[in-house]
Amino acid sequence: MKETEMKPVLDARTLGTPKMLVLGLQHMFAMFGATVLVPAITGLSVSATLLFAGLGTLLFHLLTKRKVPAFLGSSFAFLAAYTTIAPGGEPELLPYACFGVACAGLLYLVISALFKAFGANKVMRFFPPIVTGPIIIAIGLCLSGWALSCCAQNWGIALVAIVVVIVCNIWGRGMVKIIPILLGIIASYGVAAVTNNVDFTAVQEAAWFGLPFQWSNTVFSIFQNPDVSLLITAAITIVPISIATIMEHIGDMSAISSTVGDNFIEDPGLHRSLLGDGLATIAASLFGAPANTTYGENTGVLNLTRVYDPRVIRLAAVFAIILSFSPKFAAVIEAMPQATLGGVSLILYGMISAVGVRNVVENQVDFTKSRNVIIAALILVLAVGIKYGTGSDEAIVFALGSITIKLSGIATAALVGIALNAVLPGNDYQFGKTANSDASADLGRY
Repeated sequence: MKETEMKPVLDARTLGTPKMLVLGLQHMFAMFGATVLVPAITGLSVSATLLFAGLGTLLFHLLTKRKVPAFLGSSFAFLAAYTTIAPGGEPELLPYACFGVACAGLLYLVISALFKAFGANKVMRFFPPIVTGPIIIAIGLCLSGWALSCCAQNWGIALVAIVVVIVCNIWGRGMVKIIPILLGIIASYGVAAVTNNVDFTAVQEAAWFGLPFQWSNTVFSIFQNPDVSLLITAAITIVPISIATIMEHIGDMSAISSTVGDNFIEDPGLHRSLLGDGLATIAASLFGAPANTTYGENTGVLNLTRVYDPRVIRLAAVFAIILSFSPKFAAVIEAMPQATLGGVSLILYGMISAVGVRNVVENQVDFTKSRNVIIAALILVLAVGIKYGTGSDEAIVFALGSITIKLSGIATAALVGIALNAVLPGNDYQFGKTANSDASADLGRY
């Protein structure tokens, strides 16, 4: 290949409209497998997810001066929160979980303002890797039980998904290596369909065109007769999880900056990108869609194609919005076998925990210090212990006056970890000290 062909493309319009459209579709498919997996697992609307992934991406680009080639897809970090507040994806409880995620989005806005006022170094001292790393590890561990229970419904179908994801991840080249989750879902789903393990009745009955969401699935619907205890529980349980997703955001911004060769952390700045991510998450949650996050998969596509024009990402967002208006397509996703979900999730959740380990290792956390050992130990024990050792509630339950509050293991662990890091002596963390530190919490890149 000639050297001139390797130069990055900063204005995709020079490639012509057909190539721009193909590149936009490629970015949509890169985010697709992971993005639709979240509503498939939680019971949220697939159509609303695609709609607000597209709208959230466009909002993010607007707030970041249209400079950052990032796509916003579904965040996996909040999966444990949805299963805590709405176990089994109960429709009447999902809006409460979405309310909690919307509150978590507000923390993005607060951190954005703090970054603008005080700078990253001062703010990030409260969220060092000794706190965020174990929290990320705990998120994966707390979700592992659900994945195994889904796999147990049909281990053959689950193993197809697992094997395809592994093969594509290890031996895949080009686009195959970037979309292993999507390919694993397609292969496993196909085997399930051929072996008559899929019920396509709902697909046949679904309309080709329709609205992406229903009012009854939005957060606004619960305020007609709200359960105040559940609202408070959802907020307290879910908001601390956004500490991990904020680190994920910083990691993705660093990765995109490194790929493109522009320092987006400085310009347009983390305060703008966090604001865009937070507002996109709030909007999505209010209308019954999962939290949004910048996607590492699309950073991989940037690296593959060397087309860095944000216009291509915005095209992908438009394609996602168009696809959201097809209930027929949503029905295909919702008909996916639980074993298929379990297979890809088994790897996915394990990799989330592995990212937490990476977070600790690449930031060179010193475990010869007692403070670090104590913080990590309590975070892990509280998160996993409360999840699997407190009975059916899977949470700490206590009364605050006439209101009953449930605090999940991850929320408890995050709050304890932040508090211990703040009060114990010896916090010497400096944000950005190592080359990989900013990118070591990239939950979206598999």
